[in-house]
Order: sequence, then C-alpha cells, then structure tokens
Amino acid sequence: MTGFDLVFRAPRVVTAAGEVARCIAVRDGRVAAIEPLAADLPGEETIGLADDEVLLPGLVDTHVHVNEPGRTEWEGFASATRAAAAGGITTIIDMPLNSVPPTVDVAALETKRKAAQGQVHVDVGFWGGAIPGNVGELRGLHDAGVFGFKCFLLHSGVDEFPQLSAAELDQYLEVLAGFPALLLVHAEDSQAVARAPAPHGERYADFLRSRPRGSENVAVAEVIESARWTGGRVHVLHLSSSDALPMLASARREGVAVSVETCPHYLTFDAETIADGATQFKCCPPIREAENREKLWRGLGEGVIDLVVSDHSPCTPELKRLDIGDFGVAWGGIASLQLSLPAVWTAARARGHRLVDVVRWMAERPAEVAGLRRKGGIALGGDADFCVFAPDEAFVVDPARLYHRHPVTPYAGRPLAGVVRGTWLRGRPVTGDEPRGTLLTRGEA
Repeated sequence: MTGFDLVFRAPRVVTAAGEVARCIAVRDGRVAAIEPLAADLPGEETIGLADDEVLLPGLVDTHVHVNEPGRTEWEGFASATRAAAAGGITTIIDMPLNSVPPTVDVAALETKRKAAQGQVHVDVGFWGGAIPGNVGELRGLHDAGVFGFKCFLLHSGVDEFPQLSAAELDQYLEVLAGFPALLLVHAEDSQAVARAPAPHGERYADFLRSRPRGSENVAVAEVIESARWTGGRVHVLHLSSSDALPMLASARREGVAVSVETCPHYLTFDAETIADGATQFKCCPPIREAENREKLWRGLGEGVIDLVVSDHSPCTPELKRLDIGDFGVAWGGIASLQLSLPAVWTAARARGHRLVDVVRWMAERPAEVAGLRRKGGIALGGDADFCVFAPDEAFVVDPARLYHRHPVTPYAGRPLAGVVRGTWLRGRPVTGDEPRGTLLTRGEA
C-alpha cells in the first residue's frame, strides 16, 4: 500500500514540533505520514492550503451540554455537533445533566447513546454523573465507557441532578480513586452562595455579588484537600476566580492530582462592560472584572490553567428572560460552541500568544485530561481530525449564521479574528449533509 486516501500540503501546520511546513497523509481515517512539504506523497485527493491558512488538529471540547433527550428544545445532538464542526471542533464530551434522565446510571447512559445515534457530525463521548445515592452506579458507568464523573457542590440548576455534600465528595472520590476515574467538580460553595445577596433585577453588578469569588475559592480548596486525602484525581470546571490560582499551583507542586479549565467567556468579557439587563451574559460562576480576566490569562500562560473549553449551555430564548432582563430568574449558561476558537484566538493573539498555545489549550490538553489517546494533535497513528483555519480573516458574529439550536449568544455583533474554512473528521470533510460522527467509549478512543 503506497498511496494515501488524502494528502494535505500545508506551508503552516501546528504539530508537536510547533508551527512548521509539512505534508500530512491520511489512510483509513488515521494520520499515516508526516513529511517535509516537498515530499512526494501520492493521494487519491490532495489539498493544498492557501498561504493565509493553517492546518490545526481538530479541537476537543470536553464541556458541552447537549441536553438531549429530555430538553431537546434547548439543544440537541444534530445541532450541537454541527455547530462544533463549524467551529473546528471534532470531538465533544457531553455533560450528564440538563438531559432527562441525567446520566447517573447505565440505563440513562444507554438512553442518551440511543438518542445520539445517527445524529452526530463529530465524535461524541459522555461523562457520567455523581449525585447523592448513586455511588453504587459509578463502577457500572465506568465499565460502560464514560470518561469520568461530574458533581456539583451547590444546586446544579436542575432538581434531578442534586449536589454532593462535603462528606459525599470524600466518599465518592475515594471510590473513584480505586478504578481510577476522574471526578469533575463544579466548584462553588453552597453555604457561601447562600450567604451572599440573592440575585435579582437588571443590574449585572447585583448578580455578580450573588456569586462572590470566595464561593469558588472555598470550594476549590475543599476539592484540593479531598483529592489530597483520597489520592483521587480531580478536575476543576470553568474556573472564573483568579484568586484560586495560587492554591492550585501549590497543590500541583505538592503532588495533588488536580487539573483546571476556564472558558472563552471568562477570557473575553468583563463585568464592567456588561450592560444591565443583558442576561445572555449570565453564567455560573459569573464573568468577573477585567483585572480578574487578565490574571486568568496569566494563569493560562503559566500553565496553572490547563485548558479552555466552551461550557456550551444553551436554553430556549424565553428562559434567558431578555424580555425583562432579570438576572435573578434568567437561565445561566453561555451559548458559544461554534465561536470558541475565534474568541480565544482573538484575545490570545492580542496578548502575544501563538496558535501553538491555542492548540495546546483547546486540543492537546483537553484530550489528555479526558484520556482521548488518538485526539488532540497531528501525530502518526492519530485520528485524522483537522481544522483549516484562517487566523487573520476577521468577521462580525451574526447569530443567524450559528448552527446551535437558538440564535442567542453574548458574542452577537462582536468582531472576531479567525475563520474556520473546513473541518475533517477521520479524514473526511464535515459538510453537515451527513452525520458521520462516532459515539466514543473510554479506553477505545
């Protein structure tokens, strides 16, 4: 076998060697050769990238709320994965809540897999849920192929996915350490939030006071100490408080197995410029001040923050309560799956970062944390998942051109840099005409 199914000739490719000129060949959905640009690699199809294009590995988003089944009117597998592909994302891992039933036992996992079957335009894996009373279900879900487990330390926003107490956090993490399996934690302290002023009205400043930095800081400290005591592996979700960065860095130096993510909205927006009544910006934990945002960027640049993922959590427009602009009653969640790459790149390059950094944060490290061995990079034997990206082309976000189910996003009207010109999954272009994605199982992906 001397020929290849597909060959990319790219003056700019982001690989483990950095940004280089390479010829990339694909056979049977895998990367089969990586050679100098001038190499004579014969392919059934050859694609030459333009001078303004860069070949990136397909991005990996490990924090997506698809919501199907049960709340498919909010979002579904077909629309979410089409949006992901349009944003250069070739793998997502779906969160266990907002769907009904939540993914807290094997039967619920099978229900979700059946709902997704035949609908996905990119590869999709699943997280399991850790809630009070399901400790006996964890091993079964693990063996059935979930990539890890998510829990909350305060009310999740939906009653069917209750929070773990401090004692349960220790108990569940000790059980998961025996497999071993990763525990993802929504780290806000319920008591700290309960003591804060209740969210109400149109003023964003009032909403921000209802979810203080201290609620995150206390919870992150609790998660670190639980991981230290149990020997378990933990991942802090959607960090918005920069105050927590020193203790995370310290815990890592001491050998605690903790990783951490943040999200494009925390790296893009700031509390000072969010208009009153603009509930499309509501999320929990909240978007904080510009000074806090810049410290998050420093944490990302220094490697304290491992990765950037969307936390795509859409709902129907009615639930955002844009009609009254009341942050106290609006659903908290940002819809941004398709825009993650240009949003992060726009802000990153303004701070002197390069595309190799963005690929590390949005492809390589998410894949490593989730245990996706063939994803996250352009490497021999890896899945031939690619994104052709034009980093210098600018556009203004038009919600009507987004593929997620409802055209509500805080990015509406925002100028961004970087256009995804094409996405390939296992060596085949994702056009939106035919869903060719695969449902992934831990250990096999």
